[in-house]
Amino acid sequence: MASLILPIFSFNTSSPNSSSNPHRRLVFIRRTMKVKCSSADQYQQRKHRETEQPNRQHKQAAYKRLALDDEKGVDPTGFLTKNGITHKLFAQFLRERYKQLIDLRTEIFTRFLNLSQLASGFQYVGMHRNVQHRVDYMDWAPGARYCSLVGDFNEWSPTENSAREGHFGHDDYGYWFVILEDKLRDGQEPDRLYFQQYNYVDDYDKGDNGATAEEIFQKANDDYWEPGEDRYIKNRYELVTKLYEKMFGPNGPQTEEELGDIPDAETRYKEWKEQNKHSPPDHLPAYDVIDDGKQHDLLNIVNDPVSAAKFRAKKPPLPYWLETRKGRKAWLEKYTPGIPHGSKYRVYFQTSDGPLERVPAWATYVVPEGAGKQAFAVHWEPPPESAHKWKHSPPVVPKSLRIYECHVGISGSDPKIASFNDFTQKVLPHIKEAGYNAIQLIGVVEHKDYYTVGYRVTNFFATSSRYGTPDDFKSLVDEAHGQGLLVFLEIVHSYAAADEMVGLSLFDGSNDCYFHTGKRGHHKHWGTKMFKYGDIDVLQFLLSNLNWWVTEYRIDGFNFHSLSSMIYTHNGFATFTGDMEEYCNQYVDRDALLYLILANDILHAIHPNVITIAEDATLFPGLCEPTFQGGLGFDYFVNISATDMWLQFLKNVPDHQWSMTKMVKVLTAGGKNADKMLLYAENHNQSISGGESFAEILFGESMKYSSDKELIRGFSLHKIIRLITFTIGGHAYLNFMGNEFGHPERVEFPMQANKYSFSLANRQWDLLEKNERHRELFLFDKDMMEMDKTENVISRGSPDIHHVNDETMVISFSRGPYIFLFNFHPTNSYENYTVGVVEAGEYKIILNSDDNKYGGEDVIGEQRYIQRTINKRFFTRMTYFCNLC
Repeated sequence: MASLILPIFSFNTSSPNSSSNPHRRLVFIRRTMKVKCSSADQYQQRKHRETEQPNRQHKQAAYKRLALDDEKGVDPTGFLTKNGITHKLFAQFLRERYKQLIDLRTEIFTRFLNLSQLASGFQYVGMHRNVQHRVDYMDWAPGARYCSLVGDFNEWSPTENSAREGHFGHDDYGYWFVILEDKLRDGQEPDRLYFQQYNYVDDYDKGDNGATAEEIFQKANDDYWEPGEDRYIKNRYELVTKLYEKMFGPNGPQTEEELGDIPDAETRYKEWKEQNKHSPPDHLPAYDVIDDGKQHDLLNIVNDPVSAAKFRAKKPPLPYWLETRKGRKAWLEKYTPGIPHGSKYRVYFQTSDGPLERVPAWATYVVPEGAGKQAFAVHWEPPPESAHKWKHSPPVVPKSLRIYECHVGISGSDPKIASFNDFTQKVLPHIKEAGYNAIQLIGVVEHKDYYTVGYRVTNFFATSSRYGTPDDFKSLVDEAHGQGLLVFLEIVHSYAAADEMVGLSLFDGSNDCYFHTGKRGHHKHWGTKMFKYGDIDVLQFLLSNLNWWVTEYRIDGFNFHSLSSMIYTHNGFATFTGDMEEYCNQYVDRDALLYLILANDILHAIHPNVITIAEDATLFPGLCEPTFQGGLGFDYFVNISATDMWLQFLKNVPDHQWSMTKMVKVLTAGGKNADKMLLYAENHNQSISGGESFAEILFGESMKYSSDKELIRGFSLHKIIRLITFTIGGHAYLNFMGNEFGHPERVEFPMQANKYSFSLANRQWDLLEKNERHRELFLFDKDMMEMDKTENVISRGSPDIHHVNDETMVISFSRGPYIFLFNFHPTNSYENYTVGVVEAGEYKIILNSDDNKYGGEDVIGEQRYIQRTINKRFFTRMTYFCNLC
């Protein structure tokens, strides 16, 4: 192995041991250099030492195979064997879980044709326009005795629009069905055809021409049928009569006694053929039926090739039938909607405890309770001219994800709730400029209380009305796609809000609808409700919800929030020692695991390019392993421990006591599935959850009040914490909105504790123009993203750790042809520091955190940006592995 000698400096001009420097412990500079071998192009052609992106086609085929109920190639404990894990109890747990999955799928297929239908409930549950000039409403309320719709469209009458009695109004599973007929305008008469269809969206030229149904049928009869082919329509006995006359003559027997014994059909047919062998071919097709005497093939029909070809060439008269369908223009002339666009409505139930009004569970637009008013749903059916029309296709999924996490409500500069349109116009261009290729939105799904940040969801199919309409959100997603950004949604299926009037709790007056009963149905610490994942109808609700966001809003992926809350009956609030038995004991909710398996299987089968991310603090084994090998099927998992480590270091550990060994071990997750890891230095939790952002810890309230030494320390740490987190992790990195330029203040949502103030519920974007320091931090983050965009750094497989030294506090690792060097020592700088490299040659620094343009001191200088290796054996890589042990 060749060696590379590089200078790693600090700004402490005094001796590190000198007691005459009272600010010694605050004197920091962090030197982080990324060097590229001049033979990079040759290196990229070498396939060894580089892990390619997983073969998505193979993975999709596996998902489809499982989704289509094919058991070939399934190994319930496959990932244990692949990773060399031997644990009999957990292996048995996986086998039993797989048997439960088979039983669950068998139960599902007794009600649904396939898993895709299970996840498509939004196509018929909820409010939907029917082609026969009406709107159909369906909802699941097994505990209700009566169901109707109330709203401003019927003056909130509980009797005007109700479900019918018996199975015409609800089925055996508790799904209620209400029909809202469109209303005839004055002077109009009902259609004579009961099956008359109207296209509410498109304007048809056909169907609006004034032709009657009888005229269209006559036209179809004249154009489609050839002469003689339609006689059976006019006289159904004509064909029978002619056959009878051919068999017995015009004056044949008229009674059974006169008929006598009739020869068998084959004998009669042969006699008829012999009699007519010299006759001209009949216009009607001729068929010979020959009985081969075989049980599996009793009849062998030999037909006339000419007539058969003519028959195959015929097409059904669908164009004429389509002419009976009328378009929107005809609909508007004849009808007014039974429930107009924008109408407020709720569902009304009669239960054993009395009448209830609820916001429908599948409502797509909801205005939460507020200002003393009860929550209600809004019927969203805009006219075609004002409905959103998609312009852009989703971008191709990149090999590496650079995710920008956002909250729409706090994305504005003013102390108020920002809108979808504000975010589209002002924030999306910044994200594009910053070099990210995906956004992750939190708090988009409707929730009652703004201060909950969106984690206590009340209406799972609705975008939050605080930010705008459903079409406004479509415009946001469309514009993001147009700028090359994927759009991920943080989905909360691990629990739900306990609100009854607007949420799902006690939805139909019973206690066993969507959630568990008793203690099992309540989160131990957060006061939320826990889903009953073993119920088929709950599965349909949750799986359809995932499919809905992708189908309706073209979402590109999901971050599944707080899986530990759902995987364990103790909601993840337990001490984990790493023993495998903790993942398969009596506290594990197997139904929740089966739901996650189905969710990944179905999503990847229906939408092959969708990305799923698992946020689980316990790192349940097999999170990102294929489901057919015993895993849960996620594409990425979140390494939550990384941000906790950084926070602990910054607030509780003196700088000179930071452990490089721990740092590397935490950031690489011990080397397990490192390529599937999503890593971040800090996300929204540090600020929203009552903590502090790193910028607050490093700089205080504002950089202008910090001393030069504090700024040196803060700037250095802010940059290299992000750089090492970005480069040493997996193929995905996340940053929360504003942290890239060191936002000086935390996020604090309006609540009673701060007298409902919006002063901290925003982002100070103007700092990028007014403050040079913030602009320098942003430029560094931007160049960091650009480095991956042009060099594909974090998609090159796992890093190869060369050097981890707790004494010098230096870390060195390579990723592809690139070398990364970090000096975390608070006072020491190093001249001619030696680290081992694999490739001999010339190395050039292409990113230096101490560069002047990033607010650094530029100690190295451009004249030293190129270094050559020396021929010297170096064994630090073995030393690193020993340190880890």
